[in-house]
Amino acid sequence: MANKMNLAFSALSENESFARVTVSAFIAQLDPTMEELTEIKTIVSEAVTNAIIHGYENDPNGQVYITAELKDRELELIIRDEGVGISDLDEARQPLYTSKPELERSGMGFTIMENFCQELKVISEPMIGTTVYVKKQLTTTKAMCR
Repeated sequence: MANKMNLAFSALSENESFARVTVSAFIAQLDPTMEELTEIKTIVSEAVTNAIIHGYENDPNGQVYITAELKDRELELIIRDEGVGISDLDEARQPLYTSKPELERSGMGFTIMENFCQELKVISEPMIGTTVYVKKQLTTTKAMCR
């Protein structure tokens, strides 16, 4: 049976931790390993930070949307914004590329997300927004204490 949650919040940098903790609490029912939990929190953090800093250019009037769905031991995440979009997605996905070097961004967000999941798909349209699709398979062992 699938279990699903939806979340929407203002594009404020302080809400990045809220998003990370909320998704973590949602997946806790699967009893993930600490490594899996850390990877998922990192994926959420990177995608939400990208939406806030790049998508909305720190405009708090924007909304970030997260859908998380659990199917057996697979997590499907959709993190979406309605911001400025990405004009050159291939360039944006290159390691060390950043459109905001003045903010001392590392340009590793997409690379990190790719390394922590089985599937990462990014769809973006200039002036429409960006959607990040993530699939992550969790191990079958129970890892956390109850």
